[in-house]
Amino acid sequence: MQTSGAPLLPEPARRFAAWCAVLLLAAGVAAVFIWLCVVFKTAVTPVLLAILGTALLGPLYRRLVRMKVRTSLAAALTVLAVLLVVGGATYIVVLALVETGDQIIASLRQVAVGIAEHLGAAGTSLDDLAENAKTLLERFGGTAASGVISGISVVGEMLAIGVLALLLIFFFLKDSDRAVDTLRSLAPRATGDLVEAMARRAFEAVEGFMRGTTFVALVDAFLIGTGLLVLQVPGAVGLAALVFVTAYIPYLGAFLSGAIAVLVALADRGFVIALWVFGIVLAVQAIEGNVLQPVVQSRTVQMHPAVVMLAITAGASVAGILGMLLAVPLTAAATGVLGELRTRYGARPEAAEEPP
Repeated sequence: MQTSGAPLLPEPARRFAAWCAVLLLAAGVAAVFIWLCVVFKTAVTPVLLAILGTALLGPLYRRLVRMKVRTSLAAALTVLAVLLVVGGATYIVVLALVETGDQIIASLRQVAVGIAEHLGAAGTSLDDLAENAKTLLERFGGTAASGVISGISVVGEMLAIGVLALLLIFFFLKDSDRAVDTLRSLAPRATGDLVEAMARRAFEAVEGFMRGTTFVALVDAFLIGTGLLVLQVPGAVGLAALVFVTAYIPYLGAFLSGAIAVLVALADRGFVIALWVFGIVLAVQAIEGNVLQPVVQSRTVQMHPAVVMLAITAGASVAGILGMLLAVPLTAAATGVLGELRTRYGARPEAAEEPP
């Protein structure tokens, strides 16, 4: 009895099934990896922050090494520079937000009151919301002490993460010359070159993103802050600091900080000044989108805005604000890895035709 050698499924169906199996396997591996990162977030978060800090401070460390400074001393000086610069910038930002925070909140509250007056007949007024909030506070006031304790624990955890990240930055910088050898020792022999190339592309992408985003954030904060000061908008310094901080969340951060600046101007300076502020924000965003971002991203991995927004949304759903901050650099690293794979395996040279 002879059996037929014909396959059970046609060739297109077999290819479709193979691609489905590959996609399911990749999705399963990614899901397990994300789950492990969430479970061990206390250890993973300092590592990711240290990688971002190392990418941002790598040029300073390399310059010190070229000046014949010992690697350990150069790494220590770089970390000290981080403490001075980041600590000073944080102090300035927090001081500006504290000094002008009351003005910003009062302006936003005034705008909310105006909106509530127009919508009071159709919806709930602010007085009703305040009364309901007061009732809820009285009902659940017993949990205030536990909330304070949890807040103190969160602050302590953040401080511990910050200290650990600084220590990791020191070791990452100091032992950066041995990172390639470590990767090669962990990877199989046949894939050593590929793993090294992918790691370099990923780190270059993160390094370019961090330096470019910091430069763009400084320019945005300076231009918008100068415009707010000229228009005499209250809380201009605090709003500029808010623009700088939110610039590390592409697109969404600029929208939020710009909207807050326009609302503050509308509440304190009137409709005309609010229009001027809106025009300044739009002009700065146009300069960023048409001049700064193309120049900055021309040396790094370019990502489509839709990919960036999806990455921010996914990061927020996984890890909140921290996920929003880390989503884009991680996506840039993944894009760099995919670019390296595409360069190696995507375009294959065609066989040369023999002359007749």
